[in-house]
Amino acid sequence: MTPAAATPSSPAVSIEALRKDYGAIRALGGATLTVRKGEVFGLVGPNGAGKTTLIKAICGILKPTAGRVTVLGFDAGRDRYRLRRRLGYMPQAPALYEDLSPYENLTFFGKGYRTEDLRGRIRLVLGFVELWDRRDDPLHTFSGGMRQRVSLACALLRDPELLILDEPTAGVDPALKQTFWRHFQELKQRGRTIFLSTNMMEEAMRCDRVAVIRAGRILITEAPEAIRSRGRTEITLELAGGGRRVEEAAAYAEELPRLLSGYGLSSEVRRIRIRRPDLEEVILSMIGQKEAGAGKVKTHTGDDPPAGGTAPSATPEDHT
Repeated sequence: MTPAAATPSSPAVSIEALRKDYGAIRALGGATLTVRKGEVFGLVGPNGAGKTTLIKAICGILKPTAGRVTVLGFDAGRDRYRLRRRLGYMPQAPALYEDLSPYENLTFFGKGYRTEDLRGRIRLVLGFVELWDRRDDPLHTFSGGMRQRVSLACALLRDPELLILDEPTAGVDPALKQTFWRHFQELKQRGRTIFLSTNMMEEAMRCDRVAVIRAGRILITEAPEAIRSRGRTEITLELAGGGRRVEEAAAYAEELPRLLSGYGLSSEVRRIRIRRPDLEEVILSMIGQKEAGAGKVKTHTGDDPPAGGTAPSATPEDHT
């Protein structure tokens, strides 16, 4: 069923002033962001910034203290059961049954949500993650990376419009990361929206846009290269006779001509070296600048609910 509020141009995810408190501990402090349909959107931040809490709010797994979460035109809390038929969620830790095979795990999840053409879908997703030949082997014989692939297959089982991935390649070897990202790009080409959290900057650079979160608040949402360009570029001029001049520029593409004009582009300048900050340096700088301005409300230091808080159920339903 398509909600009346949803239109082709409406965002896949709209979060407005989202707050989540566990008693005196604030996990989210007014987060606001929009995810467009058909994009790969990354959520980046330190441990305890609220990434997993935000993802669970999008999935309708937890109830916000305040604010609004709209996903694919549905209210994520009120319409969570209808919403779950249209999204796939891959949790940070795979919620799988170790004594069952991949085929049996997928059968269990698929029947729980009355997936149409279940056998055909299982064959398709296991082929997609390149595990069809291991479909009947018990999961406890699989490596960690192979379990991650089964977890991804579970999230893809219902061909979701929105795929939500919580650090999907954590602990995965470089070759398998490339395989995962090839799959993600294929899904994007099919018009699917992908929302993922990550602590790896090389993955953030693959996203169309990235949101940086710290202490439950979104600091910035831009394309990765645009965020990177906010850093200061170091320009070193090596001069004849061994001299050296070091300059810094906030926007080196615009500042470099002005800087060089001061030397008249003379033969004195033998070499120019430019060192641009990488995305990680810029994001760490942004996070560090906010440290002094932290509010008085005690913030959560881990992505799971604190002791005494209400924890969402950790069941196979995590593969919504």
